[in-house]
Amino acid sequence: MVWTRIIACLAITSLPFFGETRHAPAHLLEHHADGSVTSENWSGYAVTGVEGSVSSVTGSWIVPAVDCDGTNPKVGAASFWVGIDGYTTATVEQTGTDSDCASGKPLYYAWYEFFPDPGITITTIAVKPGDVMAASVTYNGSEFTVTITDQRTQETFTKSKAVAAAKRSSAEWIGESPAGPLPNYGTVFFGQDETGLLGTCDATVESKSSPVGGFPSRTMHAITMVSSSGVAEAAPSALSTDGSSFSIVWQ
Repeated sequence: MVWTRIIACLAITSLPFFGETRHAPAHLLEHHADGSVTSENWSGYAVTGVEGSVSSVTGSWIVPAVDCDGTNPKVGAASFWVGIDGYTTATVEQTGTDSDCASGKPLYYAWYEFFPDPGITITTIAVKPGDVMAASVTYNGSEFTVTITDQRTQETFTKSKAVAAAKRSSAEWIGESPAGPLPNYGTVFFGQDETGLLGTCDATVESKSSPVGGFPSRTMHAITMVSSSGVAEAAPSALSTDGSSFSIVWQ
């Protein structure tokens, strides 16, 4: 099999703790000869463009309940987010939620991150499983702005920051394993067909705004998360007929 391996992050850091999380660019990203894409820490969809072409991404998802009982991992993290960069670059501008297991107890929270700066837990949003989240990352010519809102409570958070090394060459809708085992979250649902929020999941690339499925196939990538031995750990579904929605299933 012929493939291209892209190492965007040399190491995945230790498990997150409340107050500060640590996510990362796609780790050991591989483009296979059959057109499939795998990564050891990402699953979901990415849209790519030339450097400087991505100016916004929006997304929505339903926070999944995590199972920390039985034979499932008692410690682990599952992150769900939208962002710009990180597919083949060293920065990620992102915001999302986590469904984690901490000593056998479920833990849910929202966060934002301008990687390589560490992520920060958003304490003003009280996340519960089943909540519908809406999020966006935009670039205004000098700064990135991340915004995330819990539709149940209408609690919202916004933060802006300049990221000098950002390439703005990809937009993503991702389920991530930041470190350690990936806890059993079942299925997470992204996009307007699942959440009822119009205009998600969209991106603006080279001034064209479109749902995930509206971009050329050569620039749209479905990513399966695999273990170091190549076993699937999380896999995205096909896109909905309108190209806006999908799910990621824990394997």
